[in-house]
Amino acid sequence: MKRIVLFFSLFSLCVLAQAQRKVEIVEPVKQNLANTGQRVIKRKVAIGRFSNETQYAKGIFYDKANDPMGKQALDILSAKLAASEKFLLLERGDLAALLEEAKKSDNGLATIGADYMIIGSITEFGRKNVGKSGVFASSKTQIVEAAVAIRLVDVSTGLIIYSDEGKGSAELTTRTTMGVGGKADYDATLSDKAISEAIGQLVENIINKCTDKPWRTFFLSFDADAKLIAGGASQGIKSGDTFAVKTKGKKVKNPQTGVMVELPGKQIGTVTVSETGGDTPETEFSYVSFSGSDSAIDGNRLTDYYIEEVK
Repeated sequence: MKRIVLFFSLFSLCVLAQAQRKVEIVEPVKQNLANTGQRVIKRKVAIGRFSNETQYAKGIFYDKANDPMGKQALDILSAKLAASEKFLLLERGDLAALLEEAKKSDNGLATIGADYMIIGSITEFGRKNVGKSGVFASSKTQIVEAAVAIRLVDVSTGLIIYSDEGKGSAELTTRTTMGVGGKADYDATLSDKAISEAIGQLVENIINKCTDKPWRTFFLSFDADAKLIAGGASQGIKSGDTFAVKTKGKKVKNPQTGVMVELPGKQIGTVTVSETGGDTPETEFSYVSFSGSDSAIDGNRLTDYYIEEVK
C-alpha cells in the first residue's frame, strides 16, 4: 500500500512539473528590406484607400468613414514601406485634415504628386477556436486568419501594374494536464498579427514593381549660370550619380486602348550630379554637369527633355 501511495505521489510531482502553459504565436519572418545590396532612388508613393470589405466589426453603428480595421491596415502598410527606405510616402488618407490645418498657417500646404498609388482592402477575416481533450491533457488554440488584397496603379497612365492578395494567420495555444496549466481568454492582438503578416507578404513585390520602371525627372534650369534637375537627397540622389538625358518621343494614339502613348526618346547626353540642394522634398534640386553638346538642348523648351535613371 505504501508503495502505491509513493508511486502516485511521484507521478503527481512529475505531472505538476510538466503542466505548464504553452503559448505559440505564428509570426511572419522578419525581412531586412532596407538592405538589399542595391541602392534605389526613392519613388513617390501614396496609399489612396484601404478599407475593410469583410463583415467583421460591422455592427449597427458601423461608420464607413471611420473604419478602425481599414485604418489599422493602412498604418501597418505605411510602416512597412517606410522601413524599406525605398519610398517617399505621401499622405492621402488624412489629407483633408492636413489641408484644414494648413489654412491656419501662413505657409500653406504644398502637395506633391505621386508616381504610384496603392489601393487595398481586407478581403477575409475570421476567428476560430479548436481544441483537443484527452484523459489527462487538453489543449485549446485560438486562430485568426486574414487576407489583404492590393493593387498598385501607375499614376501617369492609370494602369494597374500589380495586383495580388496576401494571407496571414496567428494563433495562441494553451495546454493543461490533469486540470493544471494555463488558460487564455480572447486575445485581440492576434488580429493585428494576422493582418500584419498578410501585408508583409506583399511589400517586397510592391518594391520590385515600383522599381522596375526607371526613375525619371526633369530639368529646372539649363543655362550658363546653372544646370539644375528636380530631385535631391531625400530621394537618394548623391553626388557622382549619372543619368541619361533624352528627348521626349513622339506621341501616338494606341488604337487598341485609345490611349496616347509616348514612344521611347533619343538619348542626347548624360548629366552627373555635383551637389544637391533644397530643404524639403518638394523644393529639392541637384546641380549637374552635362556631357554632350549644349546646343542639343534648348533652354527655353526644357519640357521637351527628361532625365532618366540608367538601369
